[in-house]
Amino acid sequence: MNPSRLPAFLIGLGVLFFLVYSSVFVVNEREQAIVVRFGNIRDVKSDPGIYFKLPFSFMDADRVQFIEDRSLRFDLDNIRVQVRGGAFYEVDAFVVYRISDPRRFRETVSGDRDAAEARLRTRLDSALRRVYGLRNFTSALSDERSSMMQEVRSDLQGAAESLGLNIKDVRIRRTDLTREVSQQTYQRMKAERLAEAELIRARGNEEGQRRRAIADRQVVEIVSEAQRDSEIIRGEGDAQRNRLFAEAFQRDPGFFEFYRSMRAYVGALGDKGTTMVLSPDSQFFRFFNQSNAPQPGAPALAAPTAPGTSGNP
Repeated sequence: MNPSRLPAFLIGLGVLFFLVYSSVFVVNEREQAIVVRFGNIRDVKSDPGIYFKLPFSFMDADRVQFIEDRSLRFDLDNIRVQVRGGAFYEVDAFVVYRISDPRRFRETVSGDRDAAEARLRTRLDSALRRVYGLRNFTSALSDERSSMMQEVRSDLQGAAESLGLNIKDVRIRRTDLTREVSQQTYQRMKAERLAEAELIRARGNEEGQRRRAIADRQVVEIVSEAQRDSEIIRGEGDAQRNRLFAEAFQRDPGFFEFYRSMRAYVGALGDKGTTMVLSPDSQFFRFFNQSNAPQPGAPALAAPTAPGTSGNP
């Protein structure tokens, strides 16, 4: 090649490379491409690959706008809704959607996700208020929760399709009492628990009194039975003692009389502070005078019994 032509060749090669570079665009599997020519949608590329367009997009010839081709999500937090009955609650929800019609999405919101989500938020807010307003608060905590989300999704679907979107799912993340309702609910639950505690305490006191009454009655019965048995045993003991005395008397009446007299002497004269005024010839002192000793078989004289002692051995 002639060296004088080399600069021109390089310039031409650069221009060619620039034309090729500005005419080629790549669509990956997570994107869709909208080809816009002079403000109008020329084509939509949804399949991944390499595509060509007119160069010089800066002259508004062919411009490529890439949009997402995957599931997207936006959240709606702290929505104040009123349920049937007048109570207010705070709800958090989110929506999963996909851009199903890129052409319409471009025509309605110029391919701006923020603008599309702003419209959906407004529609979601009204749908949540309507669905909760037809039900009680407990519905959001029961099996009816799934049907509520289906209703919200149905309400959103029409608005989403007008934007070129498809609603994949709607979920309610949180349903909580507001601060005012929460305090009222807490006070009501507290009152209910206190009433239940008082009822349980009253039943416990009633049961305790019943058991104490049964125990007191059993104590009285046991003590009465014990006293009865002790009296019976004491009576049997006294009868046994008297029988033994009678048998002893029958075996040797003289010795028995002498023994009883000696016991009487011990009981009467054992206390140093005892004073007795008796005649020496009294029958009480007959064993001190051999001449006055009774003949065997004669009845023995019972001596006075000292305080606190029994005449029987």
